[in-house]
Amino acid sequence: MSFINRANIIVKALDKLDKKVKQGKGKVINLCSMQELISELNLKAFIKDGSMSENELAQFVEKYLLATTKLNHPGFFAHQVAPPHYAGSLGSMIDGFTNNAMAIYEMGPPAAAIEYFLINWFLKKVGWNPSPLPGSDLKNNNLQFGGGVLTHGGSLANLTAMLAARNQIAPDAWENGNPNDLALLAPSGSHYSNARSAGILGIGQKAIYHLQLDKNGSIIPDKLEQVYLKMKNDGKRPIALIANACSTAVGIYDPLDETGDFCNENNIWFHVDGAHGASVLLSEKYKHLVKGIEKADSLTWDAHKLMQVPTLCAALLFKDHKSIDTAFKQEASYLFHEKEQPGFDFLHRTIECTKAGLGLKLFMVLAALGEKGLSDYIESRTELTLKAYEYIQSLPNFECPVKPESNILCFKIKGDDDLQIKIRDTLIAKGDFYLSTTSFNDIRYLRFVIMSPATNFKNIKQTITNIGQVKDSLNGYKRCL
Repeated sequence: MSFINRANIIVKALDKLDKKVKQGKGKVINLCSMQELISELNLKAFIKDGSMSENELAQFVEKYLLATTKLNHPGFFAHQVAPPHYAGSLGSMIDGFTNNAMAIYEMGPPAAAIEYFLINWFLKKVGWNPSPLPGSDLKNNNLQFGGGVLTHGGSLANLTAMLAARNQIAPDAWENGNPNDLALLAPSGSHYSNARSAGILGIGQKAIYHLQLDKNGSIIPDKLEQVYLKMKNDGKRPIALIANACSTAVGIYDPLDETGDFCNENNIWFHVDGAHGASVLLSEKYKHLVKGIEKADSLTWDAHKLMQVPTLCAALLFKDHKSIDTAFKQEASYLFHEKEQPGFDFLHRTIECTKAGLGLKLFMVLAALGEKGLSDYIESRTELTLKAYEYIQSLPNFECPVKPESNILCFKIKGDDDLQIKIRDTLIAKGDFYLSTTSFNDIRYLRFVIMSPATNFKNIKQTITNIGQVKDSLNGYKRCL
């Protein structure tokens, strides 16, 4: 079977699914067992024979797509993953076909060129100086300009940022190991990848000093000094202070302006985990939420969240390019040596050695929608979330802990933590609506992440109605919405 025949079968199946899903037809999630899937997809037989016909391919793809979780479905509310724009998916297909491992320029010149261009685009959005194109200017270390890399997810970006920050405060750590006085300052509501970074770095999760938060889970600037002094009195030095833009649980932004001032005054590396919320920089209406972001030393910004880009595509950005260009020290004679260089190698900026081309799918989305199109998407999802908040707050049996600042909304129906989980499990089993759950201030909430462009207010109301009906069936008394 030729490539074009196989591609036609797959593309037609995807197009059919896309049209169906965006109309809200079928289930958003079909959570059957792994054992059932392995059997239904006939995996063992196909691997053994290696002779999948066109008809068998069509049947396989149909079954596979039926079992997938439908992120473009209007009932998808569960997680911070982009319902991808089809243009980005086509970029992924090109990257998958060419397979250019572009961490070194000669292994993927166009992929590296697009990444370099996009890093500069990100830097300018933050308010930092972009990097000059490769050439003589890059050799002048006195130039003040930013740098960055696209990497496989925000967790890896956060870890790399902490490696770079550690090298500033403990430059010998790469060769000699960590001194025993290193610590981190971070909100308790920061993403779990930051605690992982502490473990991977070898300072331990107990070395994280948690910043004091207000009732919404946001950093209290006036309390920063108190936590910092406690750290100093314990004989510790901060690798970095981490702030959220925005928090994973409830989508609230930390006060970056005041926090940045504190870090600059005390010579503390300031890292903003903007994996989810940094995309508001594209919106004139909402970019005030990240006022002061330019005061950071490093920033994580995921395009596979609010920029409709297929996973994974995360930007790790630095105000000073030297911070990331000296983050790693390695020897590999087959990679690192003097050579004619018409482009730029990203290898010295990443944990990955084999790095996929990640920029094309982002570029394809930008080329299809433009900055204005992405801004409209971000604003529409944020405003729908605010409308959902007002509606849920008006219902006597529901409550929300925080007014949302993003497309993330936590809420609960009256009842204990177990009830919220049972409701979610019941909804997932039915498959019409898919939402997540989280703990905030030690209380379990249901959680909307309004990502799909197809989701409207009617879908929100229907979900809330179904939640009330599920509660009735679980508790055996009359619903009173």
